[in-house]
Amino acid sequence: MDTEHHAPLRYTVAILSRGDAAARRDATPQNSRFVRVFEALAAIGIDARPAIYDESFADAVCDQLLAVDGVLVWVDPIHQGRTREALDPLLRDIAARGPWVSAHPDVILKIGVKDVLYRTRHLGWGADVHRYDSAAAFRAEFPSRLLADSPRVLKQNRGNGGQGVWKIEALSHAETMVRVLHAQRGSRPEDIPFDVLVARCEPYFGWGGCIIDQAFQPRLPDGMIRCYMSGSHVAGFGHQLIKALIPPPPEGPDSPAAQPGPRIMHGPDARQFQALRRLMENEWTPQMMATLGLDEPSLPVIWDADFLYGTRDAAGADTYVLCEINASSCFAIPDDAPAAIARTVKRRLLQIPAAG
Repeated sequence: MDTEHHAPLRYTVAILSRGDAAARRDATPQNSRFVRVFEALAAIGIDARPAIYDESFADAVCDQLLAVDGVLVWVDPIHQGRTREALDPLLRDIAARGPWVSAHPDVILKIGVKDVLYRTRHLGWGADVHRYDSAAAFRAEFPSRLLADSPRVLKQNRGNGGQGVWKIEALSHAETMVRVLHAQRGSRPEDIPFDVLVARCEPYFGWGGCIIDQAFQPRLPDGMIRCYMSGSHVAGFGHQLIKALIPPPPEGPDSPAAQPGPRIMHGPDARQFQALRRLMENEWTPQMMATLGLDEPSLPVIWDADFLYGTRDAAGADTYVLCEINASSCFAIPDDAPAAIARTVKRRLLQIPAAG
């Protein structure tokens, strides 16, 4: 009889976020904004270490990531003018050499971009959505759509914090003049020539690749529901009254009335969101995976789907319209989410041999 006892596998992960050399030098789990995630991972026996990334010391970060079993990434698509153009190839290389990466850049390019609105427009969360792959196509096709159904919302493919998201309204001569409102805080409506709008949008066809055009949702003032997911399971909800794309009051964009309300967090069992939970877990997430060619293990350990309220159905019940999916840097998160993240990380790591 074999009486040899084997110690349980001990896995190590890195939590990757952006910062400078000082932040890298001083980073600890305790002083990280992800401290609750570090604690949840430690509670189930996973070593987690902070990893601070910047292009100027990318080689050192690469060496650090190659020494762990998994990498959890929290880096915005755009941050202070910097994109993930250098980071994404580094993460692809890391994943190809062994460590598991979540969210993998190729998964982000399927779900964490605005193009997901177009590719999944046939699902129950879909709306009137179009895609423009060039400035010439945008110039030729958008004016007639705007005249037929104004206002509309334009979204650059990759962005965050309202960057590159515009509400566009037709004026009396919509072919030449439009009213625009940027979603970034502090923006005010402007009446500009259509050619100026095209010039502002032209850079979006670079790194991002396309512009998504979505019908404006009139129930926007009712707020946005953020459905937090860990893998294919709901990890919580957040509800927030937002001001983006709603014109600021006369007293100015910095007045209290012009600021977004706090996001009220709820656990996955919150009664008012159970219909949305059932749709996400039983219908929309499986359908999205089938449409985009994804399997459950490739879904990020934390991502969220942002919904606006659609037109109520015949019975008076709410419907939901997807306005974006966040998969690059989903934070802040509900109180229940760190434990859900840790459970998902453990399931994924058990599928691979531990490093070292």
